[in-house]
Amino acid sequence: MSIPARTETLYAAIEALPEGVTGEIIRGQLHTQPRPSGPHALASSNLGMDLGYRYSRGRGGPGGWWIIDEPELHFIRDTEILVPDLAGWRRERMPELPQDQRFEVVPDWVCEVLSPATASKDREIKMPVYAGYGVAHAWLVDPREETLEAFALREGAWEPAGTYAGEDPVDAPPFPEAGFRVADLWR
Repeated sequence: MSIPARTETLYAAIEALPEGVTGEIIRGQLHTQPRPSGPHALASSNLGMDLGYRYSRGRGGPGGWWIIDEPELHFIRDTEILVPDLAGWRRERMPELPQDQRFEVVPDWVCEVLSPATASKDREIKMPVYAGYGVAHAWLVDPREETLEAFALREGAWEPAGTYAGEDPVDAPPFPEAGFRVADLWR
C-alpha cells in the first residue's frame, strides 16, 4: 500500500505504525506491508542462516561480513528508507553496527524475498533505488517459483549474474562459496 504524505512527517508515520507492519519511504511515498507469510519467512530465515554461518561467522567460509535481517536502510536520513529482507556489508566498509535502527552505510548486497503482495514493488520500485544508491549486488528469491535470481550492478544498471532453482548450488556474487542449494531455502 502506498500513502502519499509530507516528507517531514513520513518518518513519524513509520514510527507510529502498529506492530507487525513494516514501513518504507521510497521516492517520497510511505509504503506499508504486513509481516511476511510462512514460506517467505522460512526462505529469508534459511538464507540468512546459510550465509550468516559462512560469511558473518566465518564457519566453513571466509567471514568478513555482516548479514542482517530486515535492516532499516537510510539512504537519506529519515527521508529515503528501504527495508530489504536481508542485507550484507563487508566489515571493512562498516566495521561497527549502528547503535540505533538506522543503517546509513550503503550495503554491498541486498536480498528481497518476493511475495504476491510485494513482488512488483521489489522488482520495479526498490531495485532501481538500490541501483541508484550503488548497492553492488542484489538477489531476488521467489518462494512460489522456488528460484533465486542474482544481479550485479554494472555502470548503474543491474545485469543478471545467474538464476538458480531446485538442486542448483548457489555460487552467485558476492558469495561464490555460499554452500547451499536453492531447494534448501524451502525446507
